[in-house]
Amino acid sequence: MNVAIRTHVSALLFLLAELLLLMQGGLVSAVAVAAAAVVVASAAALLLCAAIAAARTGGPLTRTRIRTAIRDRELRTAFLAQRDPDARGRRRPRAPGRPLPTATRALCC
Repeated sequence: MNVAIRTHVSALLFLLAELLLLMQGGLVSAVAVAAAAVVVASAAALLLCAAIAAARTGGPLTRTRIRTAIRDRELRTAFLAQRDPDARGRRRPRAPGRPLPTATRALCC
């Protein structure tokens, strides 16, 4: 994989240098852009390698870790208490009935 990245970066730098020389920017600007492209490509490759290394060092998930994570999430989750609709002093919800007369007149005319 490392060889493939080097090949692609080399081809990109070659095309970029050729483009800059054709635009009459001079050799100095072509070298500066090529150096900047090398720095950006190497930084991207370094970040990719760091991400792969970090993903590999996590280790397998054990049942204990999963159980602990579920328990911790359960403790952090706040649930509202279930309310009793038949409790003393609580009004019963309205049942669907006839539509209001104002609503029917507005829909008709």
